[in-house]
Amino acid sequence: QVQVVESGGGLVQAGGSLRLSCAVSESIFDFNFMGWYRQAPGKERELVARIAPPGGSTYYADSAKGRFTIFRNNAANTIDLQMNGLKSEDTAVYYCNANRLSRNWWGQGTQVTVSS
Repeated sequence: QVQVVESGGGLVQAGGSLRLSCAVSESIFDFNFMGWYRQAPGKERELVARIAPPGGSTYYADSAKGRFTIFRNNAANTIDLQMNGLKSEDTAVYYCNANRLSRNWWGQGTQVTVSS
């Protein structure tokens, strides 16, 4: 069973930055995609950013473009999400997803709270 563990959430003021990390129990290069999703209270879970670890191609939701960067941390075997220019609407639980063909694994989530 693949283990997925998120870290790095917390409380930050609007305009500030946070870096989230997603650790998996296998090599990140064994997955087709790894992504960060978020779910705010009363809303559906949404994709924020995704990366294909083997080739490094990335995708960003419109809300993340220009502010967030998803990247491979090869030394740590993690997928990190650098979030800059945080806004109150970024407040949510952030989940990491690891995908291999038709299978998906999720972490427990990490809370990000942005105070205005």
